[in-house]
Amino acid sequence: MEFSVEFYVTDGGQSPVQEFLLKMKASDRDDFAAVAAGLEKLRHRQYHREPLTKALNDGLFELRHVGKLNTRVLWFFMKGRRIVAVHGIRNKGQALPVRDLETARTRMRDWLERYGHE
Repeated sequence: MEFSVEFYVTDGGQSPVQEFLLKMKASDRDDFAAVAAGLEKLRHRQYHREPLTKALNDGLFELRHVGKLNTRVLWFFMKGRRIVAVHGIRNKGQALPVRDLETARTRMRDWLERYGHE
């Protein structure tokens, strides 16, 4: 069985992760292709571990790609073999900035409040 990968959508209909990916596609096609391939791999359970992904805390995980910049897409599991991507970042360092973790947690809580009953 495969997992489905979905993107977080705000109440106003925006998808921050899709917007992040589109900007990356325009600025760095190679890294975009690698991250897109990683998102596709998330559909298969055998990729839900390092080196492609890493468990963070509070139910969050990160898809990791090292390229010109470190690229991460933060995500969580939902019932029904669903994965929801909530935040994307690029940075030079190895550590995730606290504000980005908080953004991902906030979006995860929002998604669960709106759709957690599905």
